[in-house]
Amino acid sequence: MSIIKSKTLNPKRSASKLLKEMPDDCTYEDIQYHLYVLQKIEKGLTDAMAGKTYSTDQMKLKLKRWIRK
Repeated sequence: MSIIKSKTLNPKRSASKLLKEMPDDCTYEDIQYHLYVLQKIEKGLTDAMAGKTYSTDQMKLKLKRWIRK
């Protein structure tokens, strides 16, 4: 699915485009899952554009701490 091409898609347009691309035999659960994933991807892209990211070294440190717990 090629839903995320523009940074300016609003939620209604994104959902509408998603529904058009889903197969006719999809379930409500399929739709909910894809909307959830789409929302998370859009949030990640927004965070990345705002500079809210970690370097590889920072992530390696975080992972080491998480694994120790």
